[in-house]
Parts: sequence; structure tokens; C-alpha cells
Amino acid sequence: MSDNQRSVVTAWDVLKPTRDQFENLGAVGRGVGMLLRSRFRDRLTIATLIEEHAARRPKHPALAFEGREWCYAEFNAAANRYARVLAAAGIGAGDVVALLLDNRPETLMLVAGLAKLGAAAAMCNTKQRGDVLAHSLATVEPRAIVVGSELADAFAEVRTDERLSDLTMIWQLPDGENRAAIEGATDLAAAAADESDDNLTSSNQVSSTATCFYIFTSGTTGLPKASRMSHRRWLRGGAGLGLLGLRLTAADRFYCALPLYHNNALTVSWASVLCAGATFCLARKFSVSRFWDDIRANRATVFSYIGELCRYLLAAADEQGDRDHPVRAVIGNGLRPDIWDDFKARFGIDRICEFYGASEGNLIFVNGFNMDRTAGFCPLPFAVVAYDPDTEQPVLDENGHMREVGRGEVGLLLNKVTDFAPFEGYTDDAAGEKKLHRGVFKKGDCYFDTGDLVRRQGMRHIAFVDRLGDTFRWKGENVATTQVENAVNGFDDVAESVVYGVEVPGADGRAGMVAITPKGDPERFDWSGLATHLKAELPGYAVPLFARIKPEAEVTGTMKYRKVDLKKDGYAPKSGDAVYMRDAEGDTYRPLDEATRDRLDAGELSL
Repeated sequence: MSDNQRSVVTAWDVLKPTRDQFENLGAVGRGVGMLLRSRFRDRLTIATLIEEHAARRPKHPALAFEGREWCYAEFNAAANRYARVLAAAGIGAGDVVALLLDNRPETLMLVAGLAKLGAAAAMCNTKQRGDVLAHSLATVEPRAIVVGSELADAFAEVRTDERLSDLTMIWQLPDGENRAAIEGATDLAAAAADESDDNLTSSNQVSSTATCFYIFTSGTTGLPKASRMSHRRWLRGGAGLGLLGLRLTAADRFYCALPLYHNNALTVSWASVLCAGATFCLARKFSVSRFWDDIRANRATVFSYIGELCRYLLAAADEQGDRDHPVRAVIGNGLRPDIWDDFKARFGIDRICEFYGASEGNLIFVNGFNMDRTAGFCPLPFAVVAYDPDTEQPVLDENGHMREVGRGEVGLLLNKVTDFAPFEGYTDDAAGEKKLHRGVFKKGDCYFDTGDLVRRQGMRHIAFVDRLGDTFRWKGENVATTQVENAVNGFDDVAESVVYGVEVPGADGRAGMVAITPKGDPERFDWSGLATHLKAELPGYAVPLFARIKPEAEVTGTMKYRKVDLKKDGYAPKSGDAVYMRDAEGDTYRPLDEATRDRLDAGELSL
């Protein structure tokens, strides 16, 4: 096992002849062709791509879900029926329809149906509740919403929110036996049943630069922002990741257990499948115990991952069937260098297409040369610049310009914004502008600030190192510290709080920790009340795992909290301050004893 990240990538690493470099070269050619088509063919969209497959290979399986399959002709027909219902209700080009649905076939069919109308799907994070969900919906101003019966309770929490007072067009989709009625909602499945299967003329009138969907991402400002995905960027993602990286063919069957409100599922996975004309095998949710059985049942040759998924699989007990599967390649992000080799060897996976990209970012890196422990290669312009670890800002020279770090060094990743790789931004233009640096190296240039530290490996390769700023990643989700701080500060016993992420051995990302300045006697602080309050206010992944009391928050000269020092302290501060840990049930915080701390240090606790 290698505990270390690959420091550098050499020309020999890229150019040395290996057997896998010559596999499925036809897919590479098709990937280049798709990139060119996306650049010069303005009417190439999700909708027209699906219609092409349905016309050329109507019987080829497009989607598999829980034992049932839909061929491309059937999938396209279902999307057409939904599109006609939506169009009859007045949904058209430029409109937004929110989808509050779990992983299920109808979710994808609705994304496709909306694309045929030139409308955009807003992919609601199904873990969000209350104020956070209402805020997310309000940012995209949807004309309508489709709610799955499985999420009727979540919708009920926000339905009367004044920010959604104009949201009066409500459809619901029953989910198997769950047919809970939503007051005032129309059954979309019943309405679509008798509609025509034929393609709509509107499909060929949608520009590839139009928005196909919105993904909600947590940024440094706190509450989620809606990042825009155009058809063109979606197609480029599928071509670059699926065809150039994975080298997918129509014979591949791509298994996805990630939620469809994530770009790892909707863009990385589904776009790759559609660009190849392959089969998308969708799971309702990820299960460690059922994972390989599900892979075998779906005859999957490829699957998508986030780093935590890989760690869960590797932590499961060894079984004789660990290598009894048809998987030849996987794609995702966050596979830690220290488990990379073990994961690859135990499960017999030949190609790991680790990639790097942000929902709102304009570039993607992909491990297309099948090297170990790298987030991959990007041919488009980017820079890895020096940064100040105390201010977490780029370092400027006497001319106000930034400086690139050397090969093998760590710096802040900036993606150059160009006509070929534009920054599509958020629904909030001001928030988008804050992500841009201008005059980075010369007057007039523009770069997108990823907020991520990466290692500049050379040969246009990078390796992800850490997340900067007020956002950290935990349980496969971005956690915005300001959102959590607002929730903590809403508890009566709290005067002030600082939230940050801390590293835990053996865990992916950073666990949430909060430093609390109490209003009263720290010895009488109501830890059970805080846990109950946060459970009601935040998604489970955002509730801090650790807490400590800080009678007075330390600030910098610019009145910003000194999170750098708190992060270094982690859950074992040198000061000896007491640290509390949320219990397994999430009902209270208990003092972290030495035995538990030792188990955390050894990576023995499942978090």
C-alpha cells in the first residue's frame, strides 16, 4: 500500500506504452468527435442525443432499475409523454421545474422531457429540509415542482414558506406502494399515461448553450447556491470523462448508486452513458451489503464512486466474490492515495478514472492515462498558484499578480475562463463574480477560483489535497460552515460559534467540529438540547461530530475567526480543552475520553 500521493508525473509516465493505452481507441476517437460536435453543432442537447439513439438503436437498453429495463425507444417515449403534459401546462423554454425525487427512472425521464422543451430541471437535494430546502427552491424561482410520494413530508415542511408563495403548480409521482396524496397536487403519471409517444418539434429548437439543469452546491457564503449546467458543458463532460477517460462503448453497463442531485451521477455517470449509447444501471441508493450482488445482477462493467464509497467497500469483510464481477473500470473523485492500491488489488479493477471537477467549475481533470494516485490531466489552461495559509488567499507580488508554484508543490487551483471553457456561474450573478480573479498574470485575463488546494504534478496533471475556505467535504457532501454556524447560533445557550472541518484518520473528507462560546456557565451547557436542535435544523451530514468550548473566539486583525489554529488543534487540542463527540444516536454530545480518541487516531471507529 502507498501512503503517499504521487508527487510528480513525468513524460515517461504519460508516454510509456502499456496494454490499457491501446484498449477501446475507437471510444477515444468518438470522444474527440463529440467534443467537436458540441462546439460546432448548436442544437446538440440531451434531448436530441436521446432521440438519435432511439432512432438508430431503438431496442438497445437505455436504463435498468430494480430488475426492469427500458430500451432507448421506450425511454424516449416516456420522456415525450412527460414533456407533453408539462407543455400543456404552460412549461416552455427558459422555465425551471423543481424535481424533488429520489433515484428512480422518472427522475431521468423528466430531465429528458424538460430538455425537449428547453426548460431546466432543478435537482433538489433530497437530504435538505426546512429552511435550507426552501432557500434552494427560491434561488431558481421554479414555475412548477414535481414531488415523489417518498418525499411528501419534505415538501410539506416548505410548502407554506413565503419565499415559495408563487409555486402553485404542483405535480406528484407515486412511488410503488407509496401513494401518499399531496393536497392540491396532480398525479403526473396518470396525466402522462395517454399522451403521444412521438418526438416534439421543440427538441430541435433548443440551443446547446441553454440550461439543462441546476445542481445545488454549498459555497463559502453559507446557504446553497444553484450552479447552472448547460447542454454543451454536460455533453463535454460525458465526452471527456466517459469516452476519453473510461473509453465506454455501447456494450458497457454503467452502475450508479450515487444520488441524481449530484453531478457525479447526473453528469459524470449519465452523460458518459448517453455519449456512448451505453446502458445506465440505476440504484435507488448505495448499500455496502448489496453492492457487489447488485453489480452482478446488473452485469455492470463500470461504476461511479465517491471516495467514501470506496472506503466502505474496502472496510467490508473479505468475501470470495470480491473479484467475481465484470467491472473493468470505475470513475469518481476522492479515492484516497493510501487506499488506492488496496482497492484496485482487492477488487481486481484495471482502470481507475479518478477525476477532479466542481459543479460550477469550467474545467475537468481526468485520469485518462490510467496512472495511480492522480486526479488526472486537463489540456485546457489552468494555474496552481501560491497561497497564504493564514489568510487562505493567493499571494500577490509587488505588481499585484499571482505566482505559480513549482512541480510537486501544493497551491490553489485556478481555472482559466475562455470562450471554449466559460464560467456559467450561479443564478446569483454577484456570487458568481466573487469566484473570479481578474488580472491574475496579466491585464485582462480571468480565472475561476476553485477554492481547492492541489499538487501540481507536472505534465498538466494534478492531485487533490484539501478544501480551502469555509466549506469542507463530509459524507460525500459539501458542508458550508456559515450555514451550520447559523443553526448553532440559533440555540439558546450559544453566544457565538465557529464551525470548521477536522481530519480524522481513515475517514474521507473532514468531520465537522464547532467551537462554542456559551452564554452562561460552560459546566451547565445543554449538550442534549444542542444535539436535538441541530438534528432538526440541519441535514445529518452537516451536524458537527465534535464540539469544544471556547470562552472567547480568537480573531485575526481583520476580525475573521482564526480557523487555521482550530483546524490544527482538531479533536485533540494541545491546550487540553475538553472535546465533546456526538453519540451514535445523535441525541447528545459526550466528553471524548482517551480510549475513544485512541480509536479515532487508529482509524478504528466507523463514522
